Amino acid sequence: MDIHVHRDLSKANWQEMKEVYESVGWTKHTEEVIQQVFEASNVITLVFCDGRIVGFGRALSDGVFNAAIYDVVVHRDFQGHGIGKAIVEDLLDQLQHISCVHLIATVGNEPFYQQAGFKKVKTAMGRYRSRDLAQEYLEGDGKR
Repeated sequence: MDIHVHRDLSKANWQEMKEVYESVGWTKHTEEVIQQVFEASNVITLVFCDGRIVGFGRALSDGVFNAAIYDVVVHRDFQGHGIGKAIVEDLLDQLQHISCVHLIATVGNEPFYQQAGFKKVKTAMGRYRSRDLAQEYLEGDGKR
């Protein structure tokens, strides 16, 4: 496999990125939404294999104190080859001077992020507009 990492959107292909999301069951992302969230993110990692996007991640940061990593996704056909690990490492490299980096793992993927040095946060809190997401991610009864 010929793998290349890019840190900007100059070679972004929204349709390929949509296919990556869909390969892991994230089917509600349109090309327009994908473009919007990546263009609003100030830290980007895109992974290409043989010229095609097979994985990516993004983060938002204030550049000093805080950052949050989102959407670390690898096409299901390319999982298990270290691409997810490379994405997280590249994002963390870009955020190396930030004192606090958060992320919310999808259910079941917590061990993957623990291997990258992430730990559970005692005081983390969230609010979800979607009842389904609230039930999946919030402790207690999942009410907003």
